[in-house]
Amino acid sequence: QVQLVESGGGLVQPGGSLRLSCAASGFTFSIYTMSWVRQAPGKGLEWVSDITSGSGTRHYADSVKGRFTVSRENWKNELYLQMNNLKPEDTAVYYCVKGSYPGSTPTSQGTQVTVSS
Repeated sequence: QVQLVESGGGLVQPGGSLRLSCAASGFTFSIYTMSWVRQAPGKGLEWVSDITSGSGTRHYADSVKGRFTVSRENWKNELYLQMNNLKPEDTAVYYCVKGSYPGSTPTSQGTQVTVSS
């Protein structure tokens, strides 16, 4: 069965960096677009970024463009999100998603990112 396990979250000061990872199993990772979405406290899901299969074309929400970088290692079945210059409004639970959002939604536990001084 599909399993996605996020890691790398934590508490960081504004302006800091974190690198999230997502280990995938149970499906052919390399042929799927993979997405990152997040949910801030008391708010709904927000799409953050995605990366296609094949050419690895990347897309970003305006709120993270220029600060976040999505990448993947198909041979390792892993997805990453490098987050730089973090802001308090980036505080959220971050989920990796198999496929494109909103067509696909989170099925995993996510990893908590807290940006606070």
